[in-house]
Amino acid sequence: MCKFWYRRILIMILVLSVSVGGSYCLLQLQQSNLEREVAAEPSETMVIPGGMPVGIYLETDGVMVLGTEAVEDKDGEKHEPAAHLVKEGDYIVGVGDNEIRNKSELIAAVKSLEQPEIVLKVRRKNQKINIRMRAVECSVDDYKLGIWVRDNAQGLGTITYLTADSTFGALGHGIHDTDTGELLKISRGVLYSTSIQDVQKGTEGYPGGMEGIIVYNSYNMLGSITENTEQGIYGELDRVDTLFRNAEPVKVARKDEIEEGNALIRCAVDGCVKEYHVQITEIDRKASEINKRLEIAVTDPELLDKTGGIVQGMSGSPILQNGKLVGAVTHVFVNSPTKGYGIILEDMLKKQ
Repeated sequence: MCKFWYRRILIMILVLSVSVGGSYCLLQLQQSNLEREVAAEPSETMVIPGGMPVGIYLETDGVMVLGTEAVEDKDGEKHEPAAHLVKEGDYIVGVGDNEIRNKSELIAAVKSLEQPEIVLKVRRKNQKINIRMRAVECSVDDYKLGIWVRDNAQGLGTITYLTADSTFGALGHGIHDTDTGELLKISRGVLYSTSIQDVQKGTEGYPGGMEGIIVYNSYNMLGSITENTEQGIYGELDRVDTLFRNAEPVKVARKDEIEEGNALIRCAVDGCVKEYHVQITEIDRKASEINKRLEIAVTDPELLDKTGGIVQGMSGSPILQNGKLVGAVTHVFVNSPTKGYGIILEDMLKKQ
């Protein structure tokens, strides 16, 4: 959902050592089956539909500026050195001659200052600019910039599809910073396995959400995230068998094949992937917001009983109609959680 990062997530750090075998052969077999079907009908795009929840971790490309604040110097006077110089959504990529990739590197660069005058190298939109500013000396040889920053984001969402070359698409919408609203520019990301522990049911005015455990260690890494776009997140899945064992490919519906009426969504609100009945109630193939071109309504009594409709964490849940993959769930109507938006899959595939 558009409030993707507000869900509660339990994070556990575990150290596990496990031998993983047999996945390579399974991956080859699944790819072979998918490639044969694609070759049989070259005019049809085919993918394996998802519906599995995943943990998402992203690192920004540089350090994102959230805002500025006043800091107190060693004489007790307050200054706001970065005010009107840096802006929300800027990315700090350098301090002087030092490259900055994360908060730790920024802190280290500021701690090493021997004089207050510095040059920040900043990426603003698609331009790189140099900003000269004067850091505040808060105590002897201890300087501060008065800038709030962020260098990572994490959350939970749903895999939409897998292609024959093991690339995936998920969410159906981009991941935006919760403070600035800006689409995060990422340097890298990791997809993790997760297990759903609870679902907060959606009600009018409250969208609800899925709660899961994400264990951030190498054993639970599923693949890499390389792109964060308005159409979703994309990357490569390394452990195909973990999510797509015995999965079968389906055809992708053309835009003109999608129709109002009965459809299915795939999601795993209780631990396993199931298909639930929905209605596609409206189609706007040229809507300006690319991930709101479908409107859907949940009609399945089982899903309504479990979730109240669409909840946070279901972003990316595949929508199928007449045996074809037509799109993915992207947003919930906060005041009517049985309803929501979706992206047309052809639009989502354009980023591949």
